[in-house]
Amino acid sequence: MNLLLFSFTPEVQSALGAGQPVLALESTIFAHGMPYPQNIAFAEETEKLVRSLGVVPAIIAIIEGKICIGITRKQLDHLARGANIHKVAVRDLSHVLSRGLSGATTVSATMRVAKFAGIDVFSTGGIGGVHRGWKSTGDVSQDIRELSRTSVVVVSSGAKAILDLPKTVEYLESFSVPVLGYKTNFFPAFYSRSSGIRIEVCVDSPQEIAKQFNIHRGLGLSTAFLIANPVPQEKELSYDVVSAFIEKALYSAKETGITGKKLTPFLLSEMYRLSGGKSLKTNIALALNNIHLGARVAIALSKKG
Repeated sequence: MNLLLFSFTPEVQSALGAGQPVLALESTIFAHGMPYPQNIAFAEETEKLVRSLGVVPAIIAIIEGKICIGITRKQLDHLARGANIHKVAVRDLSHVLSRGLSGATTVSATMRVAKFAGIDVFSTGGIGGVHRGWKSTGDVSQDIRELSRTSVVVVSSGAKAILDLPKTVEYLESFSVPVLGYKTNFFPAFYSRSSGIRIEVCVDSPQEIAKQFNIHRGLGLSTAFLIANPVPQEKELSYDVVSAFIEKALYSAKETGITGKKLTPFLLSEMYRLSGGKSLKTNIALALNNIHLGARVAIALSKKG
């Protein structure tokens, strides 16, 4: 690891050195997944929640050619405003770093950086996966590949609802990625608690997740652990209603020619508009729920856990 490319906040560096629990957090959710200034408020609430549980939050981002493990308030504001902030997956890291650019890390890049830094647990909203229409486009998120080769615990509410969820679950199985339902036997559909897709393994506590992950690593297995944590029931949106919104958003994207990296932010924006803002409230609720669970898993995996 080239340490010259990394910058740790003193808080994160001290916690890692002392073996204290640290929770990795992506920055794309702030920069590209929520509007300003709601994203600032969410980021502050996130860090407050993690610290209240006795865990150190580590938002991961690229700032002017440096990989930041933990960011300052000024850096957060820069990311949240979204001006000239690149969306950075694993394949983009060297390009963004070499040119001294700033970027928000996606699931794949956050996982890789967390692993480099020695952080075992990462909480996000939803992973990327196999896109609808994949037969003609071949569009599969880098997140799937990264989950197959980077051994960290990833806590999410399944995959983003705009994806082909059955095919995403099938790909995860093909790549030998363990998917553990947290108090559920069904793969969540992001805004909704269940996609109707059954998963085989159900766990009931952070301690059980930590135990299984330690055995997994002890066997030398390199895949991630994907923890499928449903949105709280009182905050979920109906799966049928969400599906209707997604179809309308996909049609709008097709009509305007939006594809590639711009597609997901566009669809999330359309979901916000079509739902009258309810999708953002649900997004925030599920993300905080995943962060709460991720922090507890980090404690269970730490030396003091």
